[in-house]
Amino acid sequence: MKRPSTSPAPSARAAATLLAAALAALVVLPGGPAQAFTGDNHEDITRGALPWQPATLAQMADARDGAINANDKRPYFDLGPLHCDNADYLAPRHDPHYPRTRDEATTELIACVGTSVARFRNAVRAADGLVDADGRVRADQTDLSAPCTWDERPGPAKCDVLEQLGRGWHQLEDFYSHSNWADEAAPGAVGVANPPGLGRTGVAPFFDIRRYSGMKDADWNREVRALVPEDLATGCYPDFDSAGVKPADCEGRVAHNRDLNKDTPASARAATGDNFRHATAGATAEITRQWNAFKDELLSAHPERGRGAQMVCALVHDDPVADCPAG
Repeated sequence: MKRPSTSPAPSARAAATLLAAALAALVVLPGGPAQAFTGDNHEDITRGALPWQPATLAQMADARDGAINANDKRPYFDLGPLHCDNADYLAPRHDPHYPRTRDEATTELIACVGTSVARFRNAVRAADGLVDADGRVRADQTDLSAPCTWDERPGPAKCDVLEQLGRGWHQLEDFYSHSNWADEAAPGAVGVANPPGLGRTGVAPFFDIRRYSGMKDADWNREVRALVPEDLATGCYPDFDSAGVKPADCEGRVAHNRDLNKDTPASARAATGDNFRHATAGATAEITRQWNAFKDELLSAHPERGRGAQMVCALVHDDPVADCPAG
């Protein structure tokens, strides 16, 4: 296999441009096999993480129609950074001829983080529409009597916030399934078909999305690069990476389908030890962290007339006009 050239990590703006171009090319492609936690698993993880009222939680978490699963629909399905794919790597002690460098793998992880940073920023902007200038919940912007549609088009503010959060959180959940962050290798030799496991029990420090959203892209890019462990890998998948390259296959690389994913309990990697449970526990803890960070951002950004608190209340409650009276 030809060794790809090493390139610097893209900024979030550059990654967004690449993803937009890939989206345009993907619109006519047919559907494909699932590449992430199943919709049911995404639903279970998201429900376990969010203390929201039922109708709102269903809009976010539903296995078929929830915002958390919107990235698994075409054309988003085939964009690797939306699933934290293609950050595959093996250190020289495991494979001295591995066809990708640590730097190249980390570039793909940074692209994944960048998609979540962009969505966080969008969600904060959209949340401003939930309440008026005096902190009163806007009924026309928070009514969920009609289901939200996840089509990137402007709609009621609550739907817009849920879409941005769901599309930003999906890849963070996927990371714990698609990577070796929280798992262990099978017994025997470590290599392409059995990459090392990191066995981490905490959330990934390079998913500090709220803080990154307030930083220059180049600054948080450097921070992520410094925080990535040497042996971290996510699986190679034949989708578009951050440079718009779609590999024909993953021969000679740590592969998503064959070697690393824990998308269902039946996958080979999930069946090793307690890997599936560790992946789902890590993803659940991650979404709890991300929701708390988003709440903190709204409270900090909008202290006037309690607007931030009202925005949070409007997102959590099914009938926020009744349940979130202005103080």
